[in-house]
Amino acid sequence: MSDAVTPDTPAPFDPREVLASLPTLPGVYRMLDAAGKVLYVGKAIDLKRRVSSYFQKSDLSPRIQLMVRQIAAIETTVTRSEAEALLLENNLIKALAPKYNILFRDDKSYPYLMVSGHEWPQMAYYRGEPRRPHQYFGPFPNSHAVRESQQILQKVFRLRTCEDSVFANRSRPCLLFQIKRCSGPCTGEISPEAYRADVAGAVAFLDGRQHELIDALNQRMLEAAEALEFELAAQLRDQIQALSRVQEKQFVSSNASQRDCDVVAVVREGDMAVVNLVMIRGGRHLGDKSLFPSNSSGESAEEVLEAFLAQHYALAPVPPAIIVNAPVAESLAEWLTERAGKKVAVVANPISERRVWLEMAEKNARLAILQRMGSESAQRQRLALLCEVLEIEGVERLECFDISHTQGEATVASCVVYDNGGMQSSEYRRYNIETAKAGDDYAAMREVLTRRYGKMIEGEAKRPDVVLIDGGKGQVRMAVEVWAELGLDIPIVGVAKGEDRKPGLETLVIPFRQKTLQLPHDHPALHLIQTIRDEAHRFAITGHRARRAKARTHSTLEDIPGVGGKRRQRLLARFGGLRGVVAASVDDLAQVEGISKTLARTIYDALH
Repeated sequence: MSDAVTPDTPAPFDPREVLASLPTLPGVYRMLDAAGKVLYVGKAIDLKRRVSSYFQKSDLSPRIQLMVRQIAAIETTVTRSEAEALLLENNLIKALAPKYNILFRDDKSYPYLMVSGHEWPQMAYYRGEPRRPHQYFGPFPNSHAVRESQQILQKVFRLRTCEDSVFANRSRPCLLFQIKRCSGPCTGEISPEAYRADVAGAVAFLDGRQHELIDALNQRMLEAAEALEFELAAQLRDQIQALSRVQEKQFVSSNASQRDCDVVAVVREGDMAVVNLVMIRGGRHLGDKSLFPSNSSGESAEEVLEAFLAQHYALAPVPPAIIVNAPVAESLAEWLTERAGKKVAVVANPISERRVWLEMAEKNARLAILQRMGSESAQRQRLALLCEVLEIEGVERLECFDISHTQGEATVASCVVYDNGGMQSSEYRRYNIETAKAGDDYAAMREVLTRRYGKMIEGEAKRPDVVLIDGGKGQVRMAVEVWAELGLDIPIVGVAKGEDRKPGLETLVIPFRQKTLQLPHDHPALHLIQTIRDEAHRFAITGHRARRAKARTHSTLEDIPGVGGKRRQRLLARFGGLRGVVAASVDDLAQVEGISKTLARTIYDALH
């Protein structure tokens, strides 16, 4: 039998011509497949030597060997330095998400605690790019850590957390004032001087100047006692006690040189790798976060660590010190210093307290791997039992649909995806139902399935192994009709609600087996179906509520003659929302910029 290449078979890639033309300079290389899709992005201090190694070494990992067999072209970009190559590599990885690169999918920016620059500063959770004149503290590893710090500060310093529109329109203190979580600046319950002192105390706490803060509060308490202001002295005493308890619990270092640092530990267990990130700011342990990279099989701990540092600090602020449990390239350390604008110490062999922090991060990483392995084992069991129940094999990807509306208003369909052992939120989709009549759930299901799987036939979506429908025989019958029209043979399973909608009493409608089935309430396969169905319901109802709120706001304000987008925004901002606008009098409405007395009367009449 001949091995000749036929016209329909592309010739194998011959790298010799490309390798011969490569320079011995730093830069970035991109491996492309026959379709022109980027398989891998890498950096090199010597492009010729690095790229040649892929075709000369015999000890490549199985993952990289598979990648090399798919290479159809190689593109390179020369840079001025290895540090510049690192930056370009990271930008390309983020933009292209190549199939064979180690990827840390942590799309959300890290949150901060903000103290605003207002006359009466607000303390608020913040996510995004810091802006002047506000002060930002963090970043924190997760939202829970921010909320915890916010609760501590509310108890001790009672700063306002309300939005400006609410703050400006209060006529009496809110509930937070009653439970002693706010000092009531909105209605003048505290003097400007006292409030500024509380703000300064909160900032000192967040800056890690806890000893200085407690000394200052002690001095103020003594002065208040001497002046016979016993109520104030008692309040200051309570603040000191609360801060002392927090200090004992959360502060890990009193050494000024160690107040701000990140601790990064990578741990491997078989083919699984995890990075645990611990954030310490102002000497206070803000919490940790474990991240599992994609495409890390066969890569060393050092390679996983370097990939994390490059991708994480491309967006996150770089602290003065980073404690790691594996050595990193000198070029990466130089790049981190360049990103920070000041010297960054990357310490791979810490001593004293830093060693304790690193051991703690490694322990957390190992625990995260054990939890993930336990979770993956449970998910595999659930999928295996689902295959058994449905009498099919190889179920990995499930898609589930739900319809949500209020008496036919603002109908929204949701599609959620379960794949790779978990819910894949980045693949969720919502569909605004436009053609179906209001309240016709069957027609709405027909529309969403036709739109979703019409695109799949055109090659724009992945094929699921099973499609779940939140509904009974009527909804399933509609799905079967769509399948007949589109020529699909994907198994459909309807999830009909049980008596009184009680979990565990669901009936599975399985048309391709021509039967219905009710599993025991504790069956793992039923638990998997319930998890996916509940997520589809949550995703649908949140989308419906957002669409309904937008529609109602639009219909009640923008449809009023003379009220455009800007005037609507001013009204909502002035009165804190649509309810406030409805409750406002004609005179109140006329106080808003751009609203005349005549237009105020028109708005009032339209809303009542």
